[in-house]
Amino acid sequence: MKAKGGKRTERGFGFDSYLSPFTWRYGSPEMRDLFSEVGKRARWRKVWLALAEGEHKLGLVTKAELDGIRSKAGREDVDVEAAQELEKTIRHDLMAELRTFAAQAGKGGGKLHLGATSMDIEDNADALIFLEAIGIIKSKLVGCLAESRKLVLKYKDTVCMGWTHLQPAEPTTLGYRIANYAQDLVTDVEFLDAVKGFVLGKGVKGAVGTSASFKALLGSDARVRELEDDVMIRLRLHAFEVSSQTYPRKVDFLILSALASIAQSCHKFGLDLRVMQSPAFGELSEPYGKLQVGSSAMPFKRNPVTAERMCSLARVAATAPLVAFTYASNSILERTLDDSAARRIVIPEAFLAVDECLTIYESLVRGLCVYPVMMERNLERFGPFAGTEAVMMKLAEKGMDRQEMHELLRNRSNEAWGEVMAGRPNPLLSILSEDRTISSKLSGAEVRRLLDPRGHVGDASERCESFVRKKVDPILARHARTGKHSR
Repeated sequence: MKAKGGKRTERGFGFDSYLSPFTWRYGSPEMRDLFSEVGKRARWRKVWLALAEGEHKLGLVTKAELDGIRSKAGREDVDVEAAQELEKTIRHDLMAELRTFAAQAGKGGGKLHLGATSMDIEDNADALIFLEAIGIIKSKLVGCLAESRKLVLKYKDTVCMGWTHLQPAEPTTLGYRIANYAQDLVTDVEFLDAVKGFVLGKGVKGAVGTSASFKALLGSDARVRELEDDVMIRLRLHAFEVSSQTYPRKVDFLILSALASIAQSCHKFGLDLRVMQSPAFGELSEPYGKLQVGSSAMPFKRNPVTAERMCSLARVAATAPLVAFTYASNSILERTLDDSAARRIVIPEAFLAVDECLTIYESLVRGLCVYPVMMERNLERFGPFAGTEAVMMKLAEKGMDRQEMHELLRNRSNEAWGEVMAGRPNPLLSILSEDRTISSKLSGAEVRRLLDPRGHVGDASERCESFVRKKVDPILARHARTGKHSR
């Protein structure tokens, strides 16, 4: 299973063994790399090097020892096969990596990990990984938002039926509906930014977080603080002021909650798209390749498989916060190992699931197929019903009893609904125009105007523009200034 330099062999990792779908099917290469064994161990070495550099500055590590450590601290020096072979005997993955690193570092190997406990290394490395992973997710979120912005403005005036309870309601515009999806993304960006502020390293505080080992080495509280500050500056990472053996596992719960929030946004958009792609609605569809196969049995099928995949992966991410809740809650006193195995699984897979969801989301928005003729068909069938409230209010203005008019319009609408369900054109205009009570107060032209669905979209168009200007553009501008994957 040699993985030196990131290379992978077949033994233990081929298709004749179980592979997680995230190993090769879902998630981006950059996200997989972050959570790979080589990626993780390379960051362990980065933390060990920062610790050695800080201890050199305080006289605990010589220049020659530091040079040996530094010479083998690179990603290319990681030898997973050697470490895993040693782990079979000692049954401790970090110690196996430490001994492998120490053997490579020559004289400096004897000073590696001086005063530290495993989580001084692992937790700081994890924080580095999480911040990079959050940067990838943030970048993809912003990409989805940028593509959504185009559609919000393009379709801000495109009237379509609104649906509540999966029943025709009042009309809206396609741009306004997409603005609602984009607003969820805005919330996710803000939530992710807030959670990112809680992603701190453990620092270097020893076995139970009291820095007892480092004080024994350095002799004073001030020098302990000096060492931790120096190490964290080198890592470009802030540390928790206090910790147990680990940083607070509540942080994992917050990170996974933010990822679950993004997954929920993806699922909502994906499910709505799947409904709209159904021929019963037929107004939108996901992009469909010319050679794409929809069904092995039914050649005509155009299943929304991409949106379905996004929804399926979103549900996986949605379960992650519960796992973090349980292990964070069950970390008794200064630490138990309830978290270890679960964290190895749930954190990488949640990031990879959301990473894939956002890749899909952006592709769906960019390639969204819109069918105006189907929108018009639905407006013709159901749009006039939306005008009954306007008719009722106008009749009330002209002195009619509002409650009586509500009952009258309900009965007349039911007549028209029966015709629509029989496959005939919506006759509501003629039914209301010919009703003596209504025609005594309103002309046929007035009824026609009041029933026109295009007159009942309120300020949807202006709201689209305002939303883009106030909420979306500032996020895009900030992201452009700070750069991709910025921490």
